[in-house]
Amino acid sequence: MSNNKMDSLIQQMENYLECWKQFNHFINLASSKKFGAEDENQFLEVKSVIIQELELIFAAIEVGSPTKEEVHTLIGNAPSLRFLSEMNEGALRNTENQWHKIYIGWHSILGQLKVRQQAEPEKAGFSLFGGKKDKGK
Repeated sequence: MSNNKMDSLIQQMENYLECWKQFNHFINLASSKKFGAEDENQFLEVKSVIIQELELIFAAIEVGSPTKEEVHTLIGNAPSLRFLSEMNEGALRNTENQWHKIYIGWHSILGQLKVRQQAEPEKAGFSLFGGKKDKGK
């Protein structure tokens, strides 16, 4: 993967993680039962971005975990802030745990991408013995 593509993918992943932080913020709003109509609209928007960006990420890289099904299940089980606010304590904690597992999984993938990014300049450099290194070696 070229440096520009890798940089772009890392930036996309960092932005994606910000959406996941916002999702958690909305879970906390629902838990406190302090939200309004505008919050509901923003929650819907964040969920839309999460699902759309998920497809872009899966098209760009191979992801073992979190799975697409895990993300869809979590998003599908949170149709609205009102719905989340009416969940019992145990169900809401389960939603938070699912969010945390997925969030940590995305951070792991971001870390892997950053490792690959740092390794790329070494592969594309010049050999000490003259001539350009092969990219695959």
